[in-house]
Amino acid sequence: MKRLVLILLFFLLLMNLLPSCATQGAIRAEEYFSIGMAYYDLGNYAEAERWLLRARQSDRTMIASEYNLGRIAFETGRYEEASLYFESILIRDPDNLMALRSAAYSRIHNGDYEKALDLYSRILILVPESADDGYNHALVLYSMEMYQDSENVLLRYPLSLEVNPAAILLLARVQKAQDKIEAIDSYAHWVTLSNSPSSQGLFEYAEVLEGSEFYARALEQYDAALGAMNQDTANLSRALIYFRTARLHLIADPESREGILAFETAINLGYDDTSAIDELMGNERISGDHRAEIQRLLEERNSREQ
Repeated sequence: MKRLVLILLFFLLLMNLLPSCATQGAIRAEEYFSIGMAYYDLGNYAEAERWLLRARQSDRTMIASEYNLGRIAFETGRYEEASLYFESILIRDPDNLMALRSAAYSRIHNGDYEKALDLYSRILILVPESADDGYNHALVLYSMEMYQDSENVLLRYPLSLEVNPAAILLLARVQKAQDKIEAIDSYAHWVTLSNSPSSQGLFEYAEVLEGSEFYARALEQYDAALGAMNQDTANLSRALIYFRTARLHLIADPESREGILAFETAINLGYDDTSAIDELMGNERISGDHRAEIQRLLEERNSREQ
């Protein structure tokens, strides 16, 4: 495929070097565009951008060039610039769905949720039946902490909430954010449909179960979250999961040694949230013996670090 693109590129460049009576040596914008797209297909974005900037000077190739310049800006992480390219198309063609979707997606990546929200509102006026656009709209609302609005949007697409794991997980999260008991069923449905549930989603499911005092089921999901974790992330670590498991054992089953063993593992993995540990130590459901063991483990860790 790349060989064919290179042949095409050479042919186009050669044609541009030949004089033409009809054009008096001027290179047509369509040729600029073709050269730019040939470079784009090769992954040479710098050259593609150079030729497409020339092509956009013509009315005949302006919209197509601006759209692909926006794609290049997005691919290279210049999300604000990408948004501006796509939105410039919308000035001339307000109902251009490709530009609307691309602009909205760029705004999400740029963290400009208010503009993304406005764009998705416009999209759904044009294609109200689009579950994919509805999901993205709901995702923006969730990011803006407009949880009930996000849930309302998701509920407009009941079929998607039967078969699309991403939409079901988002529904579970907006319900969890509102402390709704329905979140349990939504997370359970997500687990059933997912081929490989994420550790983050399983951890959230465990939190909901624990909050509703379904302790045995919560422990199962904390264990599942550990099993699904490949590496620590910014939001979730093995140490945190072990601590939550320890806390649950210590509160729900004071006679068990499982809580202390899990707490020791959490500490050895580097868990150091002192406020959460202090809150655990102050819980009246923790036995005196366990409280003393926790204190001993903390003192041993502190002595090792000194």
